[in-house]
Amino acid sequence: MLAAGGDGTVRAVAEALRGSDVAIALLPAGTGNLLARNLDMILTHLADSVDLAFGGTDRRIDMGVIELDRPDGSAEEHAFLVMAGFGLDAKMIANARPELKKRVGWLAYVDAIARALRDTDRVRMRVRVDGGEERTASVHTLIAGNCGALPGNVLLLPDAEIDDGLFDVVTLRPEGLLGWVQIWGKITWENGVLRRGGSVGRKLAGMAREVRALRYYRARELDVRLERPEEFELDGDPFGEVIGFRLRVDPGSLIVRVPA
Repeated sequence: MLAAGGDGTVRAVAEALRGSDVAIALLPAGTGNLLARNLDMILTHLADSVDLAFGGTDRRIDMGVIELDRPDGSAEEHAFLVMAGFGLDAKMIANARPELKKRVGWLAYVDAIARALRDTDRVRMRVRVDGGEERTASVHTLIAGNCGALPGNVLLLPDAEIDDGLFDVVTLRPEGLLGWVQIWGKITWENGVLRRGGSVGRKLAGMAREVRALRYYRARELDVRLERPEEFELDGDPFGEVIGFRLRVDPGSLIVRVPA
């Protein structure tokens, strides 16, 4: 089945195909096209993407399944492929101006990020990883991802793999402007440059000082309760406010047509 559009469109089609033997072929036509980017697919030539749909090979990848708890007590379940979370990314997506996205594509999110960063409030959460002990934390942003690369050579989740049966999770806890600068430096320089610079670059990245405002961990299941409602996003689409969510990996549940 061919899915023409961005990550939100692909997510909707993949949700229907999850667990089936029908492969999905991507015709990237959205703002970020993160799934296609992380699978090293063609982004700019529609004819080549169509050729890939009929001449590529099949690859099984993981999907995420998430149950969102709404402030009114209702709950709903969705599947996703790339990233899910609250905080900076959700506010960025909510703040993105549609007319700017049509003109400049993913660069519209630069403007949206600038406005989202003005919100420095943290939210207190209770989190349980893989059914373990419940812990509390105060964070600005939490993102769980099946893929790690963003547009502009930004590697948000450097160890994320799309078929390893795990989510990579990052939390951001900046304290003022310096905290944001440290986070941006870690993501763009260490993750985006050093880790892609061969064995020497990876060695230098391993020697880099940890940034307290940034924490990574991995999980198969994640249960989060929030002290107040927060905007939430799935694969680049706004999904309204949540007061909590339960997330799990569904390993190898989607077949994607990729380059041979």
